[in-house]
Amino acid sequence: MTIRFYASLVLLSLIIFAACQQQNGTRKKTKTRDTTHYTRQDYIDQTIDSNYVNQFLTANTSYDAYDEYIRNFYRKRDFHYAWIDKNGLTEQAGNFINMMKNDAAYGIKDSSLMTPDLQQLTDTMLVSDSGLKPGDTAIPRIEMMLTAQFFAYGNKVWGGLTADSTKDLEWFIPRKKIDMESLLDSMVAKKNNAFEDDEPVNSQYILLRQQLKKLAKIATGNKWDSIRTSAKSFKKGDSAAVIAQVKYRLEAFGDLPGTDSSQRFTAALDTAVRGFQDRMGIKVDGLINKNVLDALNVPVEERIRKILLNMERLRWVPIEPTTDYILVNIPQFKMHAYEKGKLAWSANVVVGKPGANTVIFTKELRYIVFSPYWNVPPGILSKEVLPGLKRGAGSYLARQNMEIVGASGKVVAPGSINFSKYSGGNFPYVVRQKPGGKNSLGKVKFLFPNEYNIYLHDTPARYLFGENKRSFSHGCIRVSEPKHLAEWLLRDDSSWTSQKIDDLMNAGKEKFVTVKDKVPVFIVYFTAFVDHNGQLNFRDDVYGHDQKLAATLFGK
Repeated sequence: MTIRFYASLVLLSLIIFAACQQQNGTRKKTKTRDTTHYTRQDYIDQTIDSNYVNQFLTANTSYDAYDEYIRNFYRKRDFHYAWIDKNGLTEQAGNFINMMKNDAAYGIKDSSLMTPDLQQLTDTMLVSDSGLKPGDTAIPRIEMMLTAQFFAYGNKVWGGLTADSTKDLEWFIPRKKIDMESLLDSMVAKKNNAFEDDEPVNSQYILLRQQLKKLAKIATGNKWDSIRTSAKSFKKGDSAAVIAQVKYRLEAFGDLPGTDSSQRFTAALDTAVRGFQDRMGIKVDGLINKNVLDALNVPVEERIRKILLNMERLRWVPIEPTTDYILVNIPQFKMHAYEKGKLAWSANVVVGKPGANTVIFTKELRYIVFSPYWNVPPGILSKEVLPGLKRGAGSYLARQNMEIVGASGKVVAPGSINFSKYSGGNFPYVVRQKPGGKNSLGKVKFLFPNEYNIYLHDTPARYLFGENKRSFSHGCIRVSEPKHLAEWLLRDDSSWTSQKIDDLMNAGKEKFVTVKDKVPVFIVYFTAFVDHNGQLNFRDDVYGHDQKLAATLFGK
């Protein structure tokens, strides 16, 4: 890796700072540590002087943001040591120190997380076999530094950028909140438990961090040039020098087992290419073509940077719900349905085209609408529908199976309207498309009321689901298996048979159904993720959100 790239990684963590104000909500009550099993001298030896706490915080202004939390933490435990006992550093102290040291291997570098002073103090104690010595000035200092570093680490690595610093990144999912005091009290109290087990992060964060370590090894051990070829593609059975290069690259990435250096396109290579295509979001056809070579030629450093961007997003999101929920990943063009926190099934979706972006947010799905009307939104009304009405309202409405409705909800005859007077902004009527085969929403839509007017729906344009990259809509999300989704949402009510759902989808009359148990819908944007098979996936930056976040994290 270049020095410039490593500098970017250092800069990443230096600016990943989540303000402690996120924690101003109601905190869990933590019990004062039980010290009844200590002798009086043990108790005295293993408590830190409150004056020293004040002196440390006064002298170390870099921890000012955590001042209140550190003081509260020690008050609640009656100023008893958290990281040190009469045998030296506790097991949990060692776990935390190792976590900070391992960050370098994961690519999350920040010299402020493991300061030289803390490094020297901990190294001295870890190699010492003499235990604690009464009056040793290093004891309270290392105790305070570990506690202060815990808050700094947690806010940077588990909290991420503040909402204020990301307000222009078009991410409207509420940020998770971390009660750092309670978390610290819980972590230091556990025995025989690695710190990583209790990290307050989404499991995808842990999975991506593990993948970072693998890519860092690949970047260190492989210095390769771009693979070039004049041929359009290669298939199973072909032979060429470029095929041996592809094999070497796929072996390094773990897609192709073994060490086959031949120039023959084998059956094993065919399987490996298909797997690589699938996790890169490329059309899966088993061919070594331009798309495959372009993906193989992406520098490993660039892949690492994309993982870091998505790890930053994962710092913001809640830990996985244990309930039913729906997740739509925009760059993946997929919808995933979860039952009690476990993936149940997935379906292809069509999302908004660039310029008509599908918004990143979360709301609860409340209604299913069978045989829906489609009320034309203002943008489409202004740009597409009104011009058509001005050319010939009657014929246009007939072709589009549309009608015009007034404020009273009654249909208005087009001949009574002077369309030349209106633009999109001042048109006082609603234009809607009637239920039926031509309806742009298809035969069913799923509403999770929101200010963005975005919902899930069927579509008559079924052919678009066969496209590899599916950003074609005006912002709403078209679902390839709408009946399956309706059945899944209504599955706990035996009266909702497949036939009943079919009948309502084809009734030609709008029918609203309230979902008994509201289902959260998360519309997210992840261009790097680990799928349910444990495979690292990458996707294109459909809306340029990666580029904006990279400018915030790495600078221009």
